[in-house]
Amino acid sequence: MNTIFTRASVRRFLPRQVEADQLIRLVRAGMAAPTAGDQRPWEFYVDTDPESIARLSQATPYARAAKGAPAVIIPCYRTNVWAPSCCVLDLSAATENILLEAASLGLGAVWMGVAPQEGFMKAVGEILQLPEDVHPFALIPCGYPAEPPKPRDKFDPERIHWIRAGSV
Repeated sequence: MNTIFTRASVRRFLPRQVEADQLIRLVRAGMAAPTAGDQRPWEFYVDTDPESIARLSQATPYARAAKGAPAVIIPCYRTNVWAPSCCVLDLSAATENILLEAASLGLGAVWMGVAPQEGFMKAVGEILQLPEDVHPFALIPCGYPAEPPKPRDKFDPERIHWIRAGSV
């Protein structure tokens, strides 16, 4: 799966709408992620309203790049599940799946963290008028990249620690 090595964070987008079927594919990829005990705590909000996106871009100091995006996917989670401590793990896997699917479709996207910062979560929750039991996890601005993505090779063999029979 070469997409893992060619995916890059994209923060600048062409002024072109992303087709609804593409956005559904992204969310479908998110829902294909592994989840603790199959609890599926996720809810996905797909924002294509420029005014709402502009407000989201001001919800955290790190979300400015969302302003130019034609769409923002907001993965959220419910904690009324059997293993609430695993929700952020489940949503991390879902978010990565969305990023990989975006790259495979020729779209650009970037993961902008919201959780666990309570102030960021509150701001995003208020903008989206989320129900009390739904918590925003991240903002994923997506669209057609304004320039070709530039993936970075992050492989570092110094970070690999081999444990072999008889070594422990």
